[in-house]
Amino acid sequence: MSDVGKPEFEPIKPKRVFEEICDRIRERIAAGSLGPGDKLPPERELAAQFGVSRTAVREALRSLEIAGLVGLQKGAKGGATILDGNPTVTRSLQDMVSLGRISLNDLTEARMLIQEDIVRLACARAEESDFQALEADIEKVAALSRTGHLRDRLDHSIEFYRILAETTQNQVMIIVIDALTHILRLVVSQVGPDPKHDLVEHRHRFLAHLRAGDADLAAAEMNAHLTSLHDHLVRAQQNTWAEPPVKRTSKTQSGARPARPAAKRAASRP
Repeated sequence: MSDVGKPEFEPIKPKRVFEEICDRIRERIAAGSLGPGDKLPPERELAAQFGVSRTAVREALRSLEIAGLVGLQKGAKGGATILDGNPTVTRSLQDMVSLGRISLNDLTEARMLIQEDIVRLACARAEESDFQALEADIEKVAALSRTGHLRDRLDHSIEFYRILAETTQNQVMIIVIDALTHILRLVVSQVGPDPKHDLVEHRHRFLAHLRAGDADLAAAEMNAHLTSLHDHLVRAQQNTWAEPPVKRTSKTQSGARPARPAAKRAASRP
């Protein structure tokens, strides 16, 4: 039998010490014995536990930091802390936006599509405690609006989307919407909120539809808000984004997904 065309394999290389350390820590995270917010032992103690040099531990922690699994802080109260896993996705999206690979239209379209599915899952799965958490966030935003604490208001207005995503009980949904919302938060923080749009009133309407279990009306309300926000950001950043407003369509009107924001790709790059 001819050997032509048979695949050839490279010899297996033994893992380096720092890679083995990374694998051990990842195993603990996967098993649930380490979770977001947990602190790892000090570098010297980790080296003793693993029976390796502090240099190997330091290299492993840097690798885990780059992967977005661990946060490193200096100082007496610093050290390595397990993160929630979202920074990697967020950082990748943010870098692609900075490089012009992702446009504001792309972000808005993705967010509308994913957010609509989140709304529909929320209508099916949300409990009274979830509605109360959403209501509390709305009231907090309203109070901060009255007192003029705009930065805190933005933080709480963004938190609304995470609370909503958590009602789906789907971790992938939570991670993805967190990443998309974080990027748009950066844009909003640069240009400011739309003074003509009443966010609190919108969210009261949305929550009423959600409580009633009316997925179509809740999704339509959310899409209208995201469209309005997109239009505001386009107007505010027309010199850099140069994108036309997203088309105002909703799933409840046509029975189809929200239309892709209308923009010529060549003109939509920063």
